[in-house]
Amino acid sequence: MLGPVILAASRSDRMRRLISAAPVTKQVVDRFIPGETVADIVPVIQDLTGKGLELTMDVVGEDITTAEQATAARDAYLELTGRLADLGLGRKVEMSVKLSMFGQSLDGGHDLALKNVRSVVEAAAAIGTTVTLDAEDHTTLDSMFAIHEELRTDFPQTGCVIQAYLFRTEADARRLAASGSRVRLVKGAYKEPAEVAYQQKHEIDKAYVRILRTLTDGTGYPMIGSHDPRLISIAQELARKAGRKPDEYEFQMLYGIRSEEHLRLAAEGHRMRVYTAYGTDWYGYFMRRLAEKPANLRFFARSVITKG
Repeated sequence: MLGPVILAASRSDRMRRLISAAPVTKQVVDRFIPGETVADIVPVIQDLTGKGLELTMDVVGEDITTAEQATAARDAYLELTGRLADLGLGRKVEMSVKLSMFGQSLDGGHDLALKNVRSVVEAAAAIGTTVTLDAEDHTTLDSMFAIHEELRTDFPQTGCVIQAYLFRTEADARRLAASGSRVRLVKGAYKEPAEVAYQQKHEIDKAYVRILRTLTDGTGYPMIGSHDPRLISIAQELARKAGRKPDEYEFQMLYGIRSEEHLRLAAEGHRMRVYTAYGTDWYGYFMRRLAEKPANLRFFARSVITKG
């Protein structure tokens, strides 16, 4: 019930100021966002990869308002790419990007975002890794998919994200599975109207399984983005029935959530990739993590009460 309220708060400047000013906030945010700079995040990358995990890195930020901010976002990813090159981790560490951060919503934003993200994709390919385009709210998706298709012409390993709660996603999944794309399937973490998205958890879960079956039966590379034990078990069974080898799909979970499960899946021989965000513009990302799972909100509230 609180999820929609929290998602609305993620777009509120007033709530941003209140929550950012709370003394306890940074301590709680650190659970999900383990650093603000590339230098902060390198030890985290080394620790997780040393434990047999893989990563996808997200420089947090979205809803930029100027072309200069979009360029700065691109440059932040290029800085990250340079540091990953120094670490020599190849496919173990990829990157996730939100096209809104690269200027997608500005005048001429589609072309601007494509230009900016292409630079990052080229740099990633040069060091043996790749980029996944994150899904945002439903109004941005046609542009995101068009950019994804354009990038795959030269960089076929470029991935994208689809969201199970949207009605359109089953058709998107069929198209992407047939084209051999790398696809991360998530439930969805934006406030979407009933005209375009399922609103009830059981409906979203059923859609997730239908879409996952399409992806595992297709010719692409499924990336299962879920912390739900039941969906993880279903994904393993669908992969088995489809005859997929352990390197032909992977699980993805967020940094700071069910960390023991990350290690368990990796120990069983599964590819397990941890979505790891860093940066100073953390507010929208943090609020969506609270909205996704009541346990996250309880953790935050308990910390505020304790520290307060």
